Order: sequence, then C-alpha cells, then structure tokens
Amino acid sequence: MGAGKSTIGRLLAQELKTEFYDTDKVIEERSGANIPWIFDVEGEQGFRDRETAVIDELTQYDNIILATGGGAVLREINRQHLQSRGVVVFLRTSIEQQLERTSKDRNRPLLQTENPRAVLMKLLEEREPLYKTCSDLVVRTDRRHPRTVANEIIKLVKQLSPS
Repeated sequence: MGAGKSTIGRLLAQELKTEFYDTDKVIEERSGANIPWIFDVEGEQGFRDRETAVIDELTQYDNIILATGGGAVLREINRQHLQSRGVVVFLRTSIEQQLERTSKDRNRPLLQTENPRAVLMKLLEEREPLYKTCSDLVVRTDRRHPRTVANEIIKLVKQLSPS
C-alpha cells in the first residue's frame, strides 16, 4: 500500500507503449462501486474473490503492465497466476513512506483505524514473505521519483531476458 504501484505501472506502460491495468480500478469499474463499499457490503472475502477473478483474466493478456492490490498475494492461486504468466516486481517501501503516501486517502479500508502504522506493520509482516516468494525483482521506491523507479525496472527486466 502506497508503494507506487499504480503511478509506476502507468509510467512503465507509457514508456513501453503497452496497456496498463490496475486490478482495483478494474474491480471498481466492473462492480460500479468503490473498494470501501465492496469491503462494507461483501467483506474482505468478497473483495478477494473479485480480485482473484480479475487477476486470472488479466494475467492471460499478452504484453501488459498490471498493478495489483497489496493483498493480492494472500491467495496462492493469485501468486501462481502472476508468477507463471509474467515478470513480477515487488515495489518495496518503508512504513514511514507508506504512511506519508496514504495518510489522506480514504479509499483504503484496511487503514481506516486508530493506528494505521500498526496495521501497515502487521500487513508487511504477513505479506512480505509472500511478495518475495513470487517476485522476480525487488525494487525500493522510498524517496525516489516514480520515473527513476520505472526506468530501473525496465533495465532490470531487460537483464532478466536479454533479446
């Protein structure tokens, strides 16, 4: 959360002249509701079911950039689809940077609490091992311009599969 997935994803797609998809935005468009509403009405399980269906579909597309929500890795099937169908980049950022980037965003239901720092720490502890198991690359985003991060990712991906 707040690592820059959507911003960096858009920049990558622009630079590589390809389509960009953000799973949260696709879910919102298809459901006609925002993520907090889906969480309120369907709970996290309902949201995760929608997310899994969207990831399964979008990872079958060729030559796209896909930004997933931070919790997408919680389901093994999502990790499998992401790993087997593309190059996965884990955008790593500090808790401080996450707090700074998400402090005014009311569209993040998991952070609507008295202590968002504690929530982010718990999420990182739970999710980071999963991110690492399914990522081809880990790139830090703290205090870095999104375009710099995007350029680094392009260079690293080219090194993974030289043509």
